[in-house]
Amino acid sequence: MSLEQPTPKDETAYDAETGLTLQLDIDNPSIPTAADRRATELVQHTIDAAALADAVEQQEPADAADTLHLLAPREATEVVSEMEADAAAEALVHMEVPLARSILEDLIEESPDIAGRLLEEMAPDDATDLLQQLPARERDRLLASMSASGARRLRELMVYPPETAGGLMTTAYLALRDHMSIAEASDWIRAHAVADWQESLWVVDRKGRLVGNVPLRRILLARDTDRVGDLATKELDAVPPDMDREEVARHFEKYDYLSLPVVDPEQRLLGVVTVDDVIDIIRAEGTEDAQRMVGAGSNEAVWSTVAEKLRGRFPWLIVNLFTSAIAAMVVLAFDGLIAQIALLAVIMPVIANQSGNAGQQSLAVTLRALVLGHVRPKRAMAHVTREMMVGAVNGTICGILVGGTVAVLQVTTGGQWHLGIVIAVSMTLTLTIGCLWGASLPIMMDRLGFDPATASTIFLTMVTDSLSFFVFLGLSSLFAHWILPGT
Repeated sequence: MSLEQPTPKDETAYDAETGLTLQLDIDNPSIPTAADRRATELVQHTIDAAALADAVEQQEPADAADTLHLLAPREATEVVSEMEADAAAEALVHMEVPLARSILEDLIEESPDIAGRLLEEMAPDDATDLLQQLPARERDRLLASMSASGARRLRELMVYPPETAGGLMTTAYLALRDHMSIAEASDWIRAHAVADWQESLWVVDRKGRLVGNVPLRRILLARDTDRVGDLATKELDAVPPDMDREEVARHFEKYDYLSLPVVDPEQRLLGVVTVDDVIDIIRAEGTEDAQRMVGAGSNEAVWSTVAEKLRGRFPWLIVNLFTSAIAAMVVLAFDGLIAQIALLAVIMPVIANQSGNAGQQSLAVTLRALVLGHVRPKRAMAHVTREMMVGAVNGTICGILVGGTVAVLQVTTGGQWHLGIVIAVSMTLTLTIGCLWGASLPIMMDRLGFDPATASTIFLTMVTDSLSFFVFLGLSSLFAHWILPGT
């Protein structure tokens, strides 16, 4: 009996080795390799660290990190300690920071020499990122276990805050002197490793000042007697080491850079920021903003400890208690009216929820615009005005739908149809207010020098709930003679 080989589709892939059609993860649609299958089988059926380490070494670094994520932190440490240093280092670089830090801390306690060797195998910027996550005492122990040159290189990078260009840059790059001949430059390149990302080499003068860059292709095609400085492109961008990493990311996004040099005030070349680090920045900033919006810790991850999660979340929960109390006091001020018209208690959260949702939409759009640099001082008012218009139109439509429905129900049950008008007007006003605050709040936070995403959802909810309750109940009180039963 012959079987027809299935045609690969978006969600499946045919595995010729096993004859199986494999279901793919849509978020990671790579076809499993033999090493991936072996590692998965070992994770499911054995805790033999040596055997699993051998399988994980055969995987791509990102896949190796995924395999280690399936293990308990202690088991992951045992596997990493059995792996070859270069493979283990690459896997650690691709792991979630809390788990990678946990593995390093365990290795420092058990075998600091292994931990130090792993850091020396990493790119300097990656090693520095991990080092900065460790407590000072463990960081010092780890640096002491490394070679003098390796430790010195990392200490130089740790001078710069991790949120800056200096904290992102790597010193693992190749630079040429402008006075070199092409023959001398070729010998220099052969004697030193060129990083995979380097399509061009930086050119510096005798004092280490950046004067340009020259593509490798241009070097290959030049005559041996040509000078490197004569072939270099002189006009190029560079950033200072204290530039914020979000601004660095905007440079890469706007000009499609693959790498960007970092220079000091005297234009001396300090290091290079590469596009892979910028991708990590964009992902990290998106995660931080999403978590800060709701008052969670900006650096919190699945592997974070309970104590770390509490430190990030609990303070904002306390703030939320106080902001919620403001809305509760507004409702309490109208308790007599609510007792007379029970329907107000039913409609009230609907209006507040719509206002909050509209505000969240404006908030999300504005936050993204701020990150991309699209909201400039001269454009801010126009942006806020457009968001208010959107809120007014949506509020009018929703108000007509909800108010009309309530008016019909009131008429059929012998109630006052005027309540529908109050609801329609309240919905229009509150959605307009929600969009106004959703657009204005992050802009105001940014102007005051705060992160516009920090707990913005908490403060927006306070405003939309309080004002929605006040507008709706205030209008209901103002026109109580229209909507009270029997009037």
